[in-house]
Amino acid sequence: MVTVAVIGLGYVGLPLALLAAKKYNVFGIDKDKKKLNCIKNKINYLNEKIVDKLYKEVNLHVSDKLACADIYIIAVPTPIDKCFDPDLKYVRSASEDIKWVLKEGDLIILESTVNPGITENVVKKILDKTNKKYYLAHCPERIDPGNSKFNVKNINRVVGGIDKDSTKLAAKFYRNILNSEIVEVNSVREAELTKILENSFRNVNIAFINEMAMFCDKAGLDITQVIKGSSTKQFAFLPHFPSIGIGGHCIPVDPCYQTTAADALGFNHQLLKKAININRDMPSYCIGKLQRIIRERFNLSLSDMKIGILGIAYKADVKDDRESPSYAIIHLLNKLKANFKTFDPYFPEKSNVKQVYDLKDVEVLILATNHKEFKNIELKFFKSLKIILDGKNFLDKEKIEELGIIYVGVGR
Repeated sequence: MVTVAVIGLGYVGLPLALLAAKKYNVFGIDKDKKKLNCIKNKINYLNEKIVDKLYKEVNLHVSDKLACADIYIIAVPTPIDKCFDPDLKYVRSASEDIKWVLKEGDLIILESTVNPGITENVVKKILDKTNKKYYLAHCPERIDPGNSKFNVKNINRVVGGIDKDSTKLAAKFYRNILNSEIVEVNSVREAELTKILENSFRNVNIAFINEMAMFCDKAGLDITQVIKGSSTKQFAFLPHFPSIGIGGHCIPVDPCYQTTAADALGFNHQLLKKAININRDMPSYCIGKLQRIIRERFNLSLSDMKIGILGIAYKADVKDDRESPSYAIIHLLNKLKANFKTFDPYFPEKSNVKQVYDLKDVEVLILATNHKEFKNIELKFFKSLKIILDGKNFLDKEKIEELGIIYVGVGR
């Protein structure tokens, strides 16, 4: 039976390893022993429905050390560093581990998001030191944490190899385990660029709607009504929504991989760089707007008031805080020496209080994450509350204002 090793058991690797275990002999590899213990006890540390379902169907062998396999799938993080440059240490480490166990004819698939050239210039360069014949392809992951409709099983995939045989073998593997379309492209670099394009597209459009929201603030308009109106057009309009900031491992990160690759080729990605900066500045913009209103209405500074932050996760109803704008907000408030507490039901270990109503004495609420449970908070219990910054345009503005509380949105 063909043996598959999946290296990295996060949001990408764990669901894929479990799904592949229905057809192959699969080993999940991760250096985090807490994750390995969770998998052995079938604990769903990702909080993903597909994981619970697959736990019932298969048993996954796991280890912190890589052994011989026939197919290796690299599903490790590809973050950016403090200078916003690609950090490929996990990809390099996984490739080095594979190098020591590689056999003739093995297939290696890189799922981690990278810019064009990384599969060949990093992974292939390391594996070539073995002087063995192998097959290498890139199939960029498309996992959307918390998405109940699209998951590892039914998301369409794109595959490109360093040669035609690599592409065909990788595509055959995915067609054997997925119920989705597998598209073969002509080269590994084109496969790499597909994921970068997808998330750069989203980054640019989010930046555009954020800029429109800032215009609406100046013009006294409500961006939510504008989007509602524009969305009635049956074609050629795709709604995006402004917010206090973008997060996650993809949308704020992948465009930085692209601008780095472009700079290396002497190409200036002007629009993409501008979009990255607009989105990165949204926490500062929103806190600045809040400061101005507090100064105008109360003749106070933000540091004079008790503040509650709702949400640490980067998106609604998931236990994932990678690149969360909440951390940028916390950093800004710390610089202002503000008095604040945080609460997120998905991150009790990072919250200052145990429940939302433990914040009832605050004067300012900042909604940073649109968790469902925040939608119907009984604000009448917040006796001292003067102002709410709704960083997701998620709360009921009219109800808030009926209680005599100042509502501050993003572009409204």
